[in-house]
Amino acid sequence: MKPLPSQHAALVETAIQAAQSAGDLPAFDIPTIEIKPPKKTEQGDYAYAGPMALAKPTGMKPIDIAQAIHRHLPSAGFVGRVEVLPPGFINFRLDETWLRAQIDSIIAEGQQLFRLDLGAGKRAQVEFVSANPTGPLHIGRSRGAIVGDSIARVLEAAGYSVEREYYFNNAGVQMKNLGESMRQRYLQALGLPVDEDSLKYRGEYLIEFARQLVAEKGSAWTEADWPVFKEYAEARMFDMIKATLARIDIHHDIFFNESDLYTSGAIQTVLEQLEARGLIYEAVVPEGEKEDDLDAHGEERRARTDGKQPAKWFRSTQFGDDRDRVMVKSDGDPTYTLPDIAYHVNKIERGFDLLVNILGADHFVQHQVVRRGVQALDLDAGRISVIIVQFVRLVRDGVEVKMSTRSGDYETLDDLIDLTSADAVRYLLLARSANSHLDFDLDLAVKQSSDNPVYYIQYAHVRCAGILREAAARGVDDQGADLSLLGAEELAFIRKMLELGEQIEQAALMLTPHSIAFYALELANLFHPMYDRVRVFGEGVSTDVAKARLRFYRAAQVTFHRVLRLMGMTAPERM
Repeated sequence: MKPLPSQHAALVETAIQAAQSAGDLPAFDIPTIEIKPPKKTEQGDYAYAGPMALAKPTGMKPIDIAQAIHRHLPSAGFVGRVEVLPPGFINFRLDETWLRAQIDSIIAEGQQLFRLDLGAGKRAQVEFVSANPTGPLHIGRSRGAIVGDSIARVLEAAGYSVEREYYFNNAGVQMKNLGESMRQRYLQALGLPVDEDSLKYRGEYLIEFARQLVAEKGSAWTEADWPVFKEYAEARMFDMIKATLARIDIHHDIFFNESDLYTSGAIQTVLEQLEARGLIYEAVVPEGEKEDDLDAHGEERRARTDGKQPAKWFRSTQFGDDRDRVMVKSDGDPTYTLPDIAYHVNKIERGFDLLVNILGADHFVQHQVVRRGVQALDLDAGRISVIIVQFVRLVRDGVEVKMSTRSGDYETLDDLIDLTSADAVRYLLLARSANSHLDFDLDLAVKQSSDNPVYYIQYAHVRCAGILREAAARGVDDQGADLSLLGAEELAFIRKMLELGEQIEQAALMLTPHSIAFYALELANLFHPMYDRVRVFGEGVSTDVAKARLRFYRAAQVTFHRVLRLMGMTAPERM
């Protein structure tokens, strides 16, 4: 099924073209036709307000434009009644016979319900999580994981071929610090003295890794330097991260190692290409600035080891930046920006039509510089869409729980799943716009009541499954059900189910998967009061009505299942 707004829009566009051909409307370029629900439900199911905007290019009154369009509207099975209202609205009411027939269409489509062709023939890559393997995933990192995976699911529903990628940050200073911390924990596990104050990473996980390493190697690595410990800790940590993600039904197709950009020479190639374009220069301070200006820019201060040696700067101001940016520090090591540009060059060269990056709020400036670097290399930066995910506060008993990967004082995602559930974690981290700060209410997450939206939505699916089980036990079959026996409440819910197509379309176009979470709760809010009144079995319910309602609830179950899976949640049949 196609989204109903787009189907109505196609009718309106055809009508405008026909009215122009007949001379009822003058020639003009037809703008994007927006079909939306009217403000008042009694006015119809969908409305077109475009005639007001067409008054100027046509030189006509909006009401006359609306009437001209109305006269040329082609017939369509889904349209019941059409009305023109001042000052120039065209209101559509869905045909009730057609509405009832959608029950069978929903059941037939099943878990391909409202699979669109928006991305047909296109490839999308969603890169998300990409946490440094220096500690277990905590709740702050997890939000980006949920948002990224949900975007991938929505894009798949919209028809894209989607690859999920994890950019594995296994290079740089933080990995050296991990290796050194692992080395000291290993020595400590052997009973040797270490300087705990110098540990960069203090989590319990390294202590456990050290015990396991001693069991495997004994004292054989006593004289070894940090690189072997880094490789050991990295491998163990990454296995842990993948296992944690699997618990919330997240699986990546590609794991891209940052270190490969170094060994392949990709980073050096990008630097040389920028240099060849005259976009790299060496200086102690950026062009047009003074030494004192660096006080406000931590990255540039860190770019020089002794305060006097030059760094290599990228002329990003030529691409709209407010200042040039360091690409290579004075000690010869690249900043984070240079390998990130090389990584995006690699992604673009792989031929994706859409590249979605899920980044934390601390990467806001970074991603803009990377985009400018891609532009500087004459590559299509327009393929890149960046979703900035704001920070999460974990709240328990009304008090914030502090988190720190290095100190080990934090709630891991595993801990949170154990305390609540994978479904609660997924929904509550998705149910706000990614660019809004979020409080994860641990107390709410564990409630088994309608106060908890996770429980409330899943319980709707459970109720549908339950009535189908009861029907099977009673020997009641819904095949050949007379759907004309469905009443006004059922029709209202069918209308709501049919909104799913437009929800998927908009979530895919805008990369806003939280709208699916909003819709799921709206669907549940409409369902539960109706379910209490529209009974399949009970006094006064005839066999024919029971069969029609049973068929209706089968379609409702399909819809809830589809929505839950779009959010990466399970669809339980019992609670």
